[in-house]
Amino acid sequence: MDVWLSLIKDVGFPAVVTFFLLYRIEGKLDELIDSVRMLPTAQHSARPDDPLLAPVEKQG
Repeated sequence: MDVWLSLIKDVGFPAVVTFFLLYRIEGKLDELIDSVRMLPTAQHSARPDDPLLAPVEKQG
């Protein structure tokens, strides 16, 4: 608790709230990124006959 109070005094309440919220949603953002990356593969396996859903090869 003392750490939070010293941060509020040093950088201000809005900055502390921002850091706290970013820390809280970091794990959820990682899950979202993984889900978006797996989406083309999941769509292709659900509808393998559709040429528009073919897996995209990585470039570069």
